[in-house]
Amino acid sequence: MERKDFLKSMGASAAFALTFPCLHGCSSDAENLEQFPEPDGVDFTVDLDATDSAPLANNGGFILVKSNPSFGYTDIVVARNLAGDLIAASQICSHQQTEEVRFISEDGGIFRCSTHGSRFSQTGTPLNSVTSNPLKVFNTELNGTTLRVFE
Repeated sequence: MERKDFLKSMGASAAFALTFPCLHGCSSDAENLEQFPEPDGVDFTVDLDATDSAPLANNGGFILVKSNPSFGYTDIVVARNLAGDLIAASQICSHQQTEEVRFISEDGGIFRCSTHGSRFSQTGTPLNSVTSNPLKVFNTELNGTTLRVFE
């Protein structure tokens, strides 16, 4: 093989090797790329007096909770929104099922996934074009200092 042909083949291979993972990484929502399953059958309580729940004392604060410890990862975001209400949503993003959803104090308080930038309202409605799939939101019920999160 001549040097010119070798360099051409290496250039195409290198370009393919660099661009393929990038193109595949943000594939469509239609693919089943579940890295983490969406929480199901959620029904648990949070003791708001517990040390781990301290961030919920402030508007805009949130905690990450394992609704089922056998999952081995955190799957629910429990937050006190900017109006002081306690809300909960899946930490598993509806875009590509990564566990990076957090509550942030932007735009009146939203859920945001840091993986690809998906943004969701407090009702789970997508706020940008990253995904058209809603984020799963859970019911909350406050009884004294015990918060119940359930479907």
